Amino acid sequence: MNPIVLIPARMASTRLPGKPLADIAGRPMIIHVLDRAVAAGVGPVAVATAEREIADVVERAGGTAVLTDPVLPSGSDRIWQALRQLDPQGRHDTVINLQGDLPGVDPGNLHDVLRPLADPGTDIATLVAPVRDQAEAVASSVVKVACTFGPDAQVARALYFSRLPIPWGDGPLWHHIGIYAYRRPALARFVGLPESGLEKREKLEQLRALEAGMTMGCARIATAPFGVDTPADLERARATLGTAA
Repeated sequence: MNPIVLIPARMASTRLPGKPLADIAGRPMIIHVLDRAVAAGVGPVAVATAEREIADVVERAGGTAVLTDPVLPSGSDRIWQALRQLDPQGRHDTVINLQGDLPGVDPGNLHDVLRPLADPGTDIATLVAPVRDQAEAVASSVVKVACTFGPDAQVARALYFSRLPIPWGDGPLWHHIGIYAYRRPALARFVGLPESGLEKREKLEQLRALEAGMTMGCARIATAPFGVDTPADLERARATLGTAA
């Protein structure tokens, strides 16, 4: 595989407007994510954004930014457009989509997410971690995955995603982590598909791939990195990563 890491970022977050540039320990959040992606060393890294102000911050920090059409509906569409600008020759056959609101992501997770693609029948790979408690299990903000890992297995097939605590019955629940690795043809197909019925109902874009018959594999990791979606999340990130300047 010859991966590239693309980080979609936009200012118009519903719950935390301007969050890519939110200050954490004296640095914008998007730069924390960028630095961790670069530290992973899996391939070149770029930020895909619709806003010049984000691109300016990234470029001042020495990173690569690609301006994309502001009307694109999702991060997946944004990284596909950025990929075609950065790599029109198709040298990169694997695309890692790293969310720009994961300032505490472990660089090793970008290696972990590639593991399911060792199976040539897998189109898209993602990450899961064990659900720790009942509060996490019932939180609609935590997406759960129906998948089963065999003894000592580190990779499993994703059968469904939901905001409910699935599957029913005794056994572990798995917290979905929004980091994806796409085979390039799979990403091209995915962004060309219409929004699906279950995607609309659960408000989960990845269900579009499953409804279209695409195969998704999950790599398990020990702990989910924390995401920043709300002001409370931002304060947690500041407390974890250092005091804001």
